[in-house]
Amino acid sequence: MYRDHTCGELTIKNAEQNVILAGWIHAIRKLGGGVTFIDLRDRYGITQLSFSKDINNDLYEQANKLGREYVLQVSGMVKERSNKNMNRTTGEIEIIVEKLTVLNTSETPPFTIEDNTDGGDDVRMKYRYLDLRRDTVRKNLELRHKIAFETRRYLDERQFLEVETPILVGSTPEGARDFVVPSRMNPGEFYALPQSPQLLKQLLMVSGFDRYFQIVKCFRDEDLRADRQPEFTQIDCEMSFVNQEDVLNMFEGLTKHLFKVVKGIDLPDFPRMTYTHAMKYYGSDKPDTRFGMEFVEIKDLTTGKDFVVFDSSEYVGAICAKGAASYTRKQLDELTNFVKRPQIGAKGLVYARYEADGTLKSSVDKFYSPEDLKKWADRCQAEPGDLILIICGETEKAQKQLCELRLEVGEQLGLRNKNTFNCLWVIDFPLLEKDEELGRYFAKHHPFTSPKEEDIPLLDTDPGAVRANAYDMVINGVEVGGGSLRIYNSQLQNKMFHVLGFTEEKAQAQFGFLMNAFKYGAPPHAGIAFGLDRVVSIFAGLDSIRDCIAFPKNNSGRDVMLDAPSLLDQAQLDELNLKVEIKE
Repeated sequence: MYRDHTCGELTIKNAEQNVILAGWIHAIRKLGGGVTFIDLRDRYGITQLSFSKDINNDLYEQANKLGREYVLQVSGMVKERSNKNMNRTTGEIEIIVEKLTVLNTSETPPFTIEDNTDGGDDVRMKYRYLDLRRDTVRKNLELRHKIAFETRRYLDERQFLEVETPILVGSTPEGARDFVVPSRMNPGEFYALPQSPQLLKQLLMVSGFDRYFQIVKCFRDEDLRADRQPEFTQIDCEMSFVNQEDVLNMFEGLTKHLFKVVKGIDLPDFPRMTYTHAMKYYGSDKPDTRFGMEFVEIKDLTTGKDFVVFDSSEYVGAICAKGAASYTRKQLDELTNFVKRPQIGAKGLVYARYEADGTLKSSVDKFYSPEDLKKWADRCQAEPGDLILIICGETEKAQKQLCELRLEVGEQLGLRNKNTFNCLWVIDFPLLEKDEELGRYFAKHHPFTSPKEEDIPLLDTDPGAVRANAYDMVINGVEVGGGSLRIYNSQLQNKMFHVLGFTEEKAQAQFGFLMNAFKYGAPPHAGIAFGLDRVVSIFAGLDSIRDCIAFPKNNSGRDVMLDAPSLLDQAQLDELNLKVEIKE
């Protein structure tokens, strides 16, 4: 055998045992005086190997010729260390090596295989197989495994069936951009990679499968950011004969189970927040509720004082940063520059300090009296030592800008602790959103989301006011999952397609198979999908989902390790009846 123990399991209880280990050289320490130590690493941990010139000169000489990341097999006696390292599970022992076999040599790695590596993102992604040897990255993938395993266990115990759905499907251009796959056997025709198994899982409900789940790869050809990859993994679920409360209770239970089993945390019941409330007080449909600083509207307190900026604005909103009156002018200028960045787009920032002595000073003192500023402070429930920050403009834009400012200030004040977890449900989303340029409505979630029953008549008179039976789970300001009750009535689905501007022919061409299935007794059904990558990144305290994915793409959607995407030979293109022209 290559080994009878791993490098992470030996303790003082194993002293005086003969063992065989195998792994990679993590570090070599040549102490002089005829002693060399080698740290041997595998997935499970690190064990110190000891080589002494006095005990075995040949082995000692051999050990001093080895290099980092060499693959070794060693056998020897477990001994208690004189200089213990209590930061390691194996730190009380070492192996006095009696036999050493080099299984493979290694070139010098392009970066150090350490938690605090000297490798930048690009080089680590190019040599991802080496990056995965690092303890921090490995632990993220072990965490991912644990979350997936516990998800399967939880759902299996509740009669969910895991059913695989196809990867080659038809294109659904109403969603995000599809990745398309040419069909050699059907010239000129294309498959698409699924953005989600949405339609297929609804068909499984029509089939009577009742409770379905799948941990499934999905694909969207979108611009990338920290929490988005072109291929991602969903925990995809659907249930029949349920209402919204049934779904929320089931998957709130799953989330509590994961936090309890994986992190040892007991979560309280998740509050429910309407979309309208979230937008009014946080400027976001995924509010971070780890801290307060809710929006306060002060338009009525700012009008009629000859400050044109406020007078001409539809919305004037404030946040109160507790204890931040000590912000310097430089810090306030940096915040102003932050909100004026093109990505945020605010015209400027107004502030008012509530000094410790009770006086109020603002950047617009010449327009507003101390009495005016006191009214602002009272409305914001500000106290001496607090800082009031104000943004104005068109309501929706200004609220989004104030949201970004709130998150930035919360970060600066240390209020966004990654070890604190605030979970909630956001409910009652709008069913539709209107594209003013195109003059038509689009589905806020997707065309199969059920409107609230009491709002159905509004589809004919005021579609923009219709609320959806839709819900998102938000953890620490990140949307980790979302779903809805589905339309299961053919007439209502046809009406939805009509409101979305589909002709009968277009609806039949794209979704005819679903509409036909509904004619054969579709049950009431609902579902939800969680982004597994996002869930793992929150559990791991990561800022990006990339380090919880074994082989991620970079910000340009490229796999720099595999050098993909890449050009195809003309012979392959000819087989697919494709001609490629690259525009400059």
